Amino acid sequence: MRGKNYIGGKWVDAQGERRYESRNPARTAEVLGTVPMSSKGEAEQAVASAKAAFPAWRALSHIKRGEFLERFVDLVKAETDEIARLVAQEAGKTLNEARADVIEGIHMAQYMFGYARMPQGQALPSEIAQKDAYMLRKPKGVVSVITPWNFPFAIPIWLITPSLLQGNSCVFKPSEETPLVGEKLVDCFERAGLPPGVLNLVQGMGEEVGWPLVVHPDVEVVLFTGSYEVGARIKEACAKDYRKMCACEMGGKNAMIICEDADLDLAVRAAILSAFKTTGQRCTSASRLIIHESRIDEFAKAFVAMAKRIIIGDPLDEQVFMGPLINEAAVKKVGFYNQLARNEGADVLLGGGRLEEGEHRRGYFFSPFIYRMAHRRDARVLHEEVFGPHVALIPFRSLDEAIAVHNDVEYGLAFSVITEDYRTARAVQGACEFGIGYWNLPTIGAEVHLPFGGVKKSGTGMPASWPLLDLVTHKVAWTVNHDREIKMAQGMSAEV
Repeated sequence: MRGKNYIGGKWVDAQGERRYESRNPARTAEVLGTVPMSSKGEAEQAVASAKAAFPAWRALSHIKRGEFLERFVDLVKAETDEIARLVAQEAGKTLNEARADVIEGIHMAQYMFGYARMPQGQALPSEIAQKDAYMLRKPKGVVSVITPWNFPFAIPIWLITPSLLQGNSCVFKPSEETPLVGEKLVDCFERAGLPPGVLNLVQGMGEEVGWPLVVHPDVEVVLFTGSYEVGARIKEACAKDYRKMCACEMGGKNAMIICEDADLDLAVRAAILSAFKTTGQRCTSASRLIIHESRIDEFAKAFVAMAKRIIIGDPLDEQVFMGPLINEAAVKKVGFYNQLARNEGADVLLGGGRLEEGEHRRGYFFSPFIYRMAHRRDARVLHEEVFGPHVALIPFRSLDEAIAVHNDVEYGLAFSVITEDYRTARAVQGACEFGIGYWNLPTIGAEVHLPFGGVKKSGTGMPASWPLLDLVTHKVAWTVNHDREIKMAQGMSAEV
C-alpha cells in the first residue's frame, strides 16, 4: 500500500514526499506499506480545510449527518474481514480480536446514527407562563482526534462519530504504528459521501503532526487516547487556551480483586483474559491480581498452568491467543519491568521473556511473566503501567485491605471483583476508584453505549460514547417570549 494524507477531500502526499514504512510486528521484515511523513504544514492545511467545511456541515440537520454514518456502516460491514486482516497484520492483534475491533467500530457508528433521531436538547419550564425555555446543543468547530495503535479502528470511531454527528469537523491523526488502518477508515468515510474537509487525515509522528493539532488556535477540542505523559502535556496546553477543551484517556494500572468465596475456574479464566488479551497491551489490562490469602496458592497454580497453555504466534492463525508486542521499544520496556520485579523481590512463578526460536524470531513475541509479591508502596512494578504480559499476584487478608491496595496507585480505569456475595460486590463498587467496573468478569469488554473513561491519571472521565457529546458541543439556553409584554423571572421589574 502507498498511503496518503486526506485533506480537503483529496488524497495527497506530504511536502517533499517524505515517507515511512509500516511493518508487521509478527514478521518485522514484511513491509505492509509506506505513508507520508507529514509535518506542521500538513497539519495546518488540514485544520484550515476542516474550518472551511464546518459552516456547511453544521447547517445540516442531525438526521442528515447521521445518514452519512449509516452509509459508512454499510461499507465497513461489507469489508469487515478485509479490515480485520489489516488490523491483525499492522497492530499484531489476533484475528479474533481484530474482527472484534472492527465490529466495535460498527457498533459505535450505529449507536451514533441512532442517536441522530434522539432528543438533542430539552424543553424546560419557565417561571413565566408566557415563556418557553430550551436547552440546545451547538457544535464547537474543529476537533483534533489523536488515537493509539492498539484499537486502530474502534477508538477513532468512538471519537470521530460523536464529533461529526453533532456538526463538528475533524482532523484525524492515527498512530504511526497503524497508519494503514487509519487510511482505510477514512477511505470508508469518503466512499460514504462525506463532504470534502469534514474529515481530514494527517499521517506522521506525534511531535511533528500531533502536537501542532493540539496547539493550533483554530482547534476547539482535542480528543486523545494514549500515554499519561503525552496526555498530561495536552491537558496543560489546552488549559492555557481559554477556548480549548480536551478529553484524554491515559492508561491504567488495573486490578482484579479475587475474594475468598470466588469461583476459582471463573476467576482464573477472567484473569487470563484480563492480563493477556492483546498481549497485555490494553489500557484496561489487569496487571494486578489481588487475591485472598486463603485462595492464592490454588489460584496461582491454576493460573500459571493455564498461562503455560497460551498459544503465542502469528495473529492470522485462528488458534493463536497472543500475538506480538507492537515494536522493539515495547519489548525493551516489558523486559525492563520483568527484571525490575526480580530486583524488587518478586517470587517469580512464570519467567516470561522474548521468544526467539523458530517462527517467533521473526517478530516481537513475548511470553507471560507472572510473579507473587506482597503489596509495597516502594515497589515500582506494583504502581507503574507496563503495557505487556506482566502480572503480579498480591495477597490480602481483609476486604478493607484489598480496597486499600486497589486504590494505592495513581491510575483508576478498569476494575473487576470476583465474588459470590452481592454485599461484597456492592462494597467494592462504592469504595474502589475506577471508571469501568465488572463483577465476575474480566476487565475488558465495555459496550459502546456505556461510558468509557477513568479517574486520576487515567483520564478526564468522558473520552467516548454519549458523555463525549457534552464535550464537543456547547449547551446553550434559549428562552422565547409569547406575550406582547416583557415579564421577568425572580420578580424583577420590567418597568422602564
